[in-house]
Amino acid sequence: MFDIEYKGGNTIVISTKKATAVIDPKLSVVGLKDLQAKDAIEIATEARFAVSDPDARINIEGPGEYETADFSIRGITATRHLDTSADEKLSTIYRIEVGEARIAVVGNITEKLSETQLEELGIIDIAIVPIGGSGYTLDPTGAASIVRQIDPKVVIPVHYADSALKYEVPQGDLDTFVKELGAPVETVSKYKVKSASAIPPVLTIVEITRS
Repeated sequence: MFDIEYKGGNTIVISTKKATAVIDPKLSVVGLKDLQAKDAIEIATEARFAVSDPDARINIEGPGEYETADFSIRGITATRHLDTSADEKLSTIYRIEVGEARIAVVGNITEKLSETQLEELGIIDIAIVPIGGSGYTLDPTGAASIVRQIDPKVVIPVHYADSALKYEVPQGDLDTFVKELGAPVETVSKYKVKSASAIPPVLTIVEITRS
């Protein structure tokens, strides 16, 4: 039905036979080459993670409802990790439906979701969550808290320590998050979802090797 690839930082690519969604493609923020989104659906959790490719199928950078190709997308306003509730909400959480599978893309947000945000997310099968901490993203404890609030079947961690990446601040490693969440880990080069019913019924951490 679809594949998920991890490119580093917050960057994820979701592909079906008909279309591709590129999430937070501005990899230059971590020292890599930006992904292009020609003919793809470009989705940004914050404006600074967008490349705003003029040849994208659609550019999504905020709240709203979007239907394109195999994807049904809902953007939900959120507070960035370093901001307070009084600040302008500059981040966006996404609910992405592909067939019968439901994916949450969290981004660099505060660790407490409101009841309204949780209602808008609804039931989620796969949650993509940054875990590196150091004041920049959710730390392992905050990421685990978000996962427990969303209650997905699969969590895909992103934005953690990687010697090939140049983060603005040092990031924590994946092992710390694994210990914090206490769920089994499956390591893959690409996460292939053949059907919604094939997603593990018990919470599983899927580590996708950066490609």
